[in-house]
Amino acid sequence: MKIWEKDSSASAAVDRFTIGRDPEFDALLAPWDVLGSIAHARMLQEIGLLEKEEWQALDAGLKAIYAEIQAGTFSIAPGVEDVHSQVEFLLTERLGDVGKKLHSGRSRNDQVLVDLKLFYRQAIADVVQEMEALFDLLQALAARHAGDLMPGYTHTQLAMPSSFGLWFSSFAEGLSEDLDLLHAAYRLVDKNPLGSAAGYGSSFPLNRARTTELLGFRQMHYNVLNAQNSRGKTERQLAFALSGVAATLNRLAADAILFMNQHFGFIRFPDALTTGSSIMPHKKNPDVFELIRAKTNQLQGLPGQIQLLLTNLTTGYHRDLQLLKEGIFPAIETLKDCLRMSRYMLEHIEIKADILQDPFYKHVFSVEAVNKLVIEGLPFRDAYKQVGRAIENDAFTVDQSRVDHVHAGSIGNLCLEEISADFRAGLQRFDFEPAKRALSALLT
Repeated sequence: MKIWEKDSSASAAVDRFTIGRDPEFDALLAPWDVLGSIAHARMLQEIGLLEKEEWQALDAGLKAIYAEIQAGTFSIAPGVEDVHSQVEFLLTERLGDVGKKLHSGRSRNDQVLVDLKLFYRQAIADVVQEMEALFDLLQALAARHAGDLMPGYTHTQLAMPSSFGLWFSSFAEGLSEDLDLLHAAYRLVDKNPLGSAAGYGSSFPLNRARTTELLGFRQMHYNVLNAQNSRGKTERQLAFALSGVAATLNRLAADAILFMNQHFGFIRFPDALTTGSSIMPHKKNPDVFELIRAKTNQLQGLPGQIQLLLTNLTTGYHRDLQLLKEGIFPAIETLKDCLRMSRYMLEHIEIKADILQDPFYKHVFSVEAVNKLVIEGLPFRDAYKQVGRAIENDAFTVDQSRVDHVHAGSIGNLCLEEISADFRAGLQRFDFEPAKRALSALLT
């Protein structure tokens, strides 16, 4: 059953192939489809395409369907092509011919676009919320362990002194930078495509500024053809932002796996957060971090997957774009899960103290020794050679109890307040409240 059918039916094979997983993902779009329709119906009444009584009936009918969605009693019936069709069929069944008037001035193209924009807008808000919770924990851990030294590595070889404070806050600032990527995606998401119809507008005098206001969008896509072309472009930008957050979590997970290894022993977690072996009683496997590492690797591949899907598409809508949902929808949930689980694990992390007191790590202080000689007046290259010879002759000794780093961003000056201020400024740029207020007003 399709709203576009006239007198013939598509074959069952074509149905199965073209509909694909749409019902599964359309269930997630259902509340946003109804909200878009509420705004559209109000605008139609205001421009004279619906009588007041017709709009009131549609408004009440749509709000009833929204309540059913929230209660979990709404579903897309077998044989119904998509959520848009299901909502229209329900309205027509319950209200009669007035249900058939709702689609005036729009196409399923701009209808699904507005659903997706509203869905992505909320998804970004959810991701940002999870990022904020993890950021706050990382900053708290950085402050708590600012004085706990650990070795730093380059090329996976012992390099210079680091600290757990430096390690934790590096991921916090990374998340702050990831916010910038996500905000760029949000600005593209927060544009109203409704009224673009199939990409060529409408002969009805649609008030697109009004639906932009009603749905709480920052602005509209002014050019109706560009509005349609934004499908795919929006997902690509969003995927790139999600992959940026994923990359930060990926490095955190990879480090944690390494640092949990007995050869390092820098951190540990309660037994309940690790897994065992069926034959080796001593094993405490980092399965959570291994899965975070794997899932975030998958997420980092998503922008390329979307880019390939969009390759060679001409201007206007193509059914190829349907497949975007199969990549981006699960990716959003996966990233939120990875953010939550990273935070859950770090809430229980245990740090090994005094790691660098072990003589094994004395060579990580070689640069400290070189710099001390330079401060005493020796040219850097001469100081470097002197310390190098001492290391080669196994005559190198150094105080392993302290590190004098005081410049901005170093071990002794983590700039946690500055990093927090930058993150908070990034949060403010999103300004989710106007959209929340607009959608709340629509429902009342």
